Amino acid sequence: MAPIWRADPRTELSAGVVSVYTAPKLDRSLPGGSPPDSGGPSLSRLSEQIGTGGAMIVVTGAAGFIGSNLVAALNETGRSDVVICDWLGSDGKWQNLRKRVFADVVPPEELHQWMAQRSDLEAVIHMGAISSTTASDADEVIQQNFRFSVRLLDMCTERGIPFVYASSAATYGGNEQDFTDSMSPDAIRALRPLNLYGWSKRQFDFVVADRLARGARMPPRWAGFRFFNVFGPNEYHKGDMKSVVAKVYPIAKEGGAVTLFKSHRSGIGDGDQRRDFVYVKDVVQVVLWALGPDGRSGIFNVGTGVARSFRELAEAVFRALGQEPNIAYVDMPETIRDKYQYYTQASLDNLRQAGFSGSFLSLESAVQDYVDSHLGAEDPYA
Repeated sequence: MAPIWRADPRTELSAGVVSVYTAPKLDRSLPGGSPPDSGGPSLSRLSEQIGTGGAMIVVTGAAGFIGSNLVAALNETGRSDVVICDWLGSDGKWQNLRKRVFADVVPPEELHQWMAQRSDLEAVIHMGAISSTTASDADEVIQQNFRFSVRLLDMCTERGIPFVYASSAATYGGNEQDFTDSMSPDAIRALRPLNLYGWSKRQFDFVVADRLARGARMPPRWAGFRFFNVFGPNEYHKGDMKSVVAKVYPIAKEGGAVTLFKSHRSGIGDGDQRRDFVYVKDVVQVVLWALGPDGRSGIFNVGTGVARSFRELAEAVFRALGQEPNIAYVDMPETIRDKYQYYTQASLDNLRQAGFSGSFLSLESAVQDYVDSHLGAEDPYA
């Protein structure tokens, strides 16, 4: 079977998509997206494109939210030659991998030395980071999110290893107008993130874009993903950083009232602040597409391309439980009112032009799947 990718990096590849999970039979139609019957190939087709291995795939942040969903998807295609790079800690995060199999576990501080001793690495999927938007130790964030990433990029470049990484929509900062995923160094330099996390991700995006603009060597295949508001299984360890869906579910299940922020902006109703909410299962199919034979190199937004309100999100949770919505609105704390973002929506033009043709679950269908298959299940893990 073919590996994830071994084509000549100079070759122009035809448009296509590697799909990941066997898609639930749910409404995948979205404005500007693909029609419901044009979703990605079946799981067997994915296995053909990803292959059965022979070389190892390193996943950093593999016990985390998105990383563990990627490990699950790789396992489902028959790949057990996965190397887990993460700290498992004592917060129960290991349970994200409880159903998974893998070839090795490497602590992050040992990864570069471990990689230097290997000649059988097929790809590096770099999802590991300090992802808290309230992190305040700038030295630690730069060490983990920036310097660690630069060293991985350098090693993958030197060794000719495909490399994909997690960026973030937090790079856009307080901007509510332009969410264009430009690879221009000047465009990236002009971004003004609001927190350390977003700033660290912007800095690495700039390094990648600057090397590309200067014609410097790069890995044979590379991609950065600016994830928007991702939700789904295996986020349970994230505490206050969990998605609104995960926070709302236990309250709604018990028949309580869910509280959302009032609007403090003229013309926007209470709870009508909007985000581009994207299901983690759809995020996974984008990441593996980039490493598949039809993928392309670039920095790409990963969202649905449709902004939906927090009110609609909460209503979808209640309806997934078969209940009428019960929502109360509270004043937004004054300390965040001036910085609060009222709107995000990913531009998917670059992703589509690169050849990704997969569709994304609608908000209602994604929430229904999350509730039925995970939050409401005896075993909620992917």
